[in-house]
Amino acid sequence: MAELLKIKATVERVIYQNDDSWYSVCDVTTDKNESLTIVGIMPYISVGEEIEANGSFVVNKEHGRQFKVEEYKKVLPKEKNSILRYLSSGAVKGIGPKIAKKIVDQYGEDSFDVIANHPDWLVQINGISRKKAYDISFDFKEKSDIRDILTISNGTISSSNAIKVYKKWGKNALGILKENPYQLCYGNFGIGFKKADEIAFSFGISIKDQNRLESGLKYVLDVYASRDGHTYVSTELLKSSASKLLGVEIEELAPFFTGRGINGVTFINVDNKPCAVLNDLYFAEMNVSKRLKFINRGACRLNSSNVEYMISELESRDNIKYAVMQKKTIFESLENGITLLTGGPGTGKTTVIKALISIYEQFGMKCALCAPTGRAAKRMSESTMREAKTIHRLLEVLPDDEFSSKPVFGRNKNNPLECDVLIVDETSMIDIMLMSSLLNAIKVGARIVFIGDINQLPSVGEGNVLHDMIASNRFSTVYLNEIFRQAQNSGIVVNAHKINRGEYPDLNQKFSDFFFIPLNENKVPEYIADLCKNRLPKKYGKDIQDKIQIITPTKKGMIGTVNLNATLQSNLNPISSSKAELKRSELRIFREGDRIMQLKNNYEVEWEEVRNGINLSGLGVFNGDIGRIETICEDGIKVDFSGKKANYLKQDLDQIDHSYAITVHKSQGSEYPVVIIPITRSCPYMLLTRNLIYTALTRAEKMAIIIGDYETFCLMIDNNTQINRNTLLERLLKSDNEVI
Repeated sequence: MAELLKIKATVERVIYQNDDSWYSVCDVTTDKNESLTIVGIMPYISVGEEIEANGSFVVNKEHGRQFKVEEYKKVLPKEKNSILRYLSSGAVKGIGPKIAKKIVDQYGEDSFDVIANHPDWLVQINGISRKKAYDISFDFKEKSDIRDILTISNGTISSSNAIKVYKKWGKNALGILKENPYQLCYGNFGIGFKKADEIAFSFGISIKDQNRLESGLKYVLDVYASRDGHTYVSTELLKSSASKLLGVEIEELAPFFTGRGINGVTFINVDNKPCAVLNDLYFAEMNVSKRLKFINRGACRLNSSNVEYMISELESRDNIKYAVMQKKTIFESLENGITLLTGGPGTGKTTVIKALISIYEQFGMKCALCAPTGRAAKRMSESTMREAKTIHRLLEVLPDDEFSSKPVFGRNKNNPLECDVLIVDETSMIDIMLMSSLLNAIKVGARIVFIGDINQLPSVGEGNVLHDMIASNRFSTVYLNEIFRQAQNSGIVVNAHKINRGEYPDLNQKFSDFFFIPLNENKVPEYIADLCKNRLPKKYGKDIQDKIQIITPTKKGMIGTVNLNATLQSNLNPISSSKAELKRSELRIFREGDRIMQLKNNYEVEWEEVRNGINLSGLGVFNGDIGRIETICEDGIKVDFSGKKANYLKQDLDQIDHSYAITVHKSQGSEYPVVIIPITRSCPYMLLTRNLIYTALTRAEKMAIIIGDYETFCLMIDNNTQINRNTLLERLLKSDNEVI
């Protein structure tokens, strides 16, 4: 490799700078009075700065000769005129040309020292308050430290993550990173093992460094948990996967499995096989098992002698007749602390919920309703005419350490919920960590009714909670299989049950709410756009546009979310001079009016809402919440989540994405008036399963349209492969021993 050239230069103009990668293009004048264009990763570079850069000359086909910067450092100007030019450029937040002149006139060549170390002195200048002085000083010092973090990582760390690193460790951040950059893999920095590896190697850290090996092992465990939902893996699989990731022989990892151990990991035996589990997941599964057993034992058996009369009164009032299994659910819930109710669409789960609320209230018991997502909770509220909350809201999620991916709840063992009965819908969506927090908040003597569809996909997060609870045979479980008369005319309901039984829908049977449109794959995206933009609005009215949700098996390819979102955005919310935009990448441009989805739980986002003339505010936007971009400004965007308006800074925009089209996994727990499902041969085979198409279809409330290849559709129905997850909960529930 050729030796890098060194230049000293003054920045004359910043032509371009990417806010995420910090790739910059600048015009500079060298100390030899040569004009150059320099390019490279140069965070927070500003006009008037003097820099020292190492790099090499390259020739760009369009722009000619350039100096490509490999590393650089800022040298603050020392002369008054240069200092004035630098401060006037806007490099420091809160300082414009007028304030810059006042500062330099007052403090001259000591201006930077005053800003950094004596902000109180700035108050002497007209136009600078005490608060503004400290804000200026903070911005000046923070940018310097963040710039150093970004520079040493050579663009590996994004600006938003560099800010988090700085906030976590402050001035010690550089030293901590150089000693053990793998600390970035833990917490909420958004930096994976491979990026940490790049940073480590740039520091000269060995491939066999013990911190690296341990971090690699934990990273593999975390991938199996977050990607596949496993709460444990065999040590054999862990060793082989980590060996490939780390590029070392398995023997190099032996000490971690014999004596040294792995920080944050427990070794267990499952079916006489040595396995490893992350401590958080291990303790969560043990806690869920213990709490479920305790709640089931602790709820007193209620006198059911008068319940038949209560049921007959409800039947008379609502002009309905409860099925045998619906009545069974009611009686079982009166006798047990834990009751499980499962069934597909149209089998009367909502009817049971309404009956349970009425009967429990006649016993003088207070009921609370909740579901994992905002849409599921809203649907529960609408169907029962009672308030239903998301689990996070019910548990009163609290702002916590922004570097932790785990929430803290106001409701817990020390401050339990007041309800006597908790009714939980869409239980299949609840992962093991959230279930542990929910059960911790149940008061002594209270009972829970869990409701869900066992045939849907398991939770996005770790574990397989509903499946494990049912499979343990530890709790009273009722299966609803009968399709009620009012649902028998629904193609969505009828065909969902056929699919669940492994039968093909009869496409000759005409339904007003179920359609299959055979179409070649390359025509599917534009056909879907035409349906949304023209065909459906023409037939059902323009309002239907906001009620349509595209649900696809995959993110990639012709019918993947990336391509479909780009296609639908250009058709449904095209470029307009009246709509501001914010470009994140070639295929990811946020535009006012865009439909977006929150991709992960964020317990820190503040929102405001006006409800019945009252101004409300709160914290938290959660995975799967859908909203629309209301405004885009210089600092970020404002999103309207069905009345709740939340502000996102630029560095937080990796948490949202377009949601004209979403994956089946992201649709869990939600229902939409109209669902369009593309199915083609290019879908990865692992996604072509019965429970995936069943889950997608059952997201539709009033209309479902499946478009694409009929043979692939049939293949999905034939493929009853279940998603097997390695979990401990079923074993723990079957056993009286809480430790494996």
